[in-house]
Amino acid sequence: MPGGRTQSRAAFDALYARLRQRADATGTPSSTAGRGTPVGITPATVLAAAAEVRAGLTVSLSSPIETDVAPGNPHPAGHRLTSRPESEAAATGLHFATDHFSMNVHGDADSHLDALCHVVYNGTLHGGVPASTVTAEGATALSVDLVRNGIVGRGVLLDIPRLRGVSWLEPGDHVTADDLRAAEVAQGVRVDAGDILLVRVGHRRRREEDGPWDASRSRAGLHPAAMEFLAERRVAVLGSDGNNDTAPSLTEGVDFPVHVLGIHALGLYFMDYLRFEDLVPLCEEADRWSFLCVVAPLRLPAATGSPVNPIAVL
Repeated sequence: MPGGRTQSRAAFDALYARLRQRADATGTPSSTAGRGTPVGITPATVLAAAAEVRAGLTVSLSSPIETDVAPGNPHPAGHRLTSRPESEAAATGLHFATDHFSMNVHGDADSHLDALCHVVYNGTLHGGVPASTVTAEGATALSVDLVRNGIVGRGVLLDIPRLRGVSWLEPGDHVTADDLRAAEVAQGVRVDAGDILLVRVGHRRRREEDGPWDASRSRAGLHPAAMEFLAERRVAVLGSDGNNDTAPSLTEGVDFPVHVLGIHALGLYFMDYLRFEDLVPLCEEADRWSFLCVVAPLRLPAATGSPVNPIAVL
């Protein structure tokens, strides 16, 4: 059902105010001794998440990093060998092959984690931190370094194409709070406080089967109003195989409204452009849609995000 259910600016502003008030009342990462720890994730929830492991299987939730220009990925990651042993030199003695890697972290192809400093809205970052703290040299507040010890918790995958009986949601379509609740019922799982919520829209499968397109202009994602569901359940992290936001934007006058509501208002960490195609069949076979999830961003002290390879442990 692409299109429809657009949101007025007034409705968005009212929703933003409600979510910001809820976050201020219950605590946010920026108010947790400045640590940036996702709200709801505690030593107790990590121990409980570890109990989700039954089969001892590990699955990557990241897509392979792309190094070729493609629709929607005009500035791909760069990878080149800086030193390689030639055939003659390699015949004897010791030699090393070395390489160099560079990446546009917040692109529309590769899996990445958004830090709390990633979204600037009305001159501030999350928690009212001044936008001026993000300088040309890097972020001096709320950088990805706040989660340098990783994010570990209970992952819950809600598969919306499976719920609707389709291979993927078409670009421009959106996921509602009712979809999330219906997926919980269909999959026999419930999203709880401190969970890492993963919402599959089928973006990655469509891209792999039909080829890349300009996802910056057209993609499936969450409806902004669905963020109230995440706030009510006190989700700690939101991840998707798309960008989490629908394109074109469903909100009048606001691009990326889900990012604004989630990162800026609620203080959630986001993961964009993940890949769930290896995880789904294992969840279906076990008839279990929750698991231990380990997210380990790179240690980048002043960065607004990081490449990421989350691991589901079933």
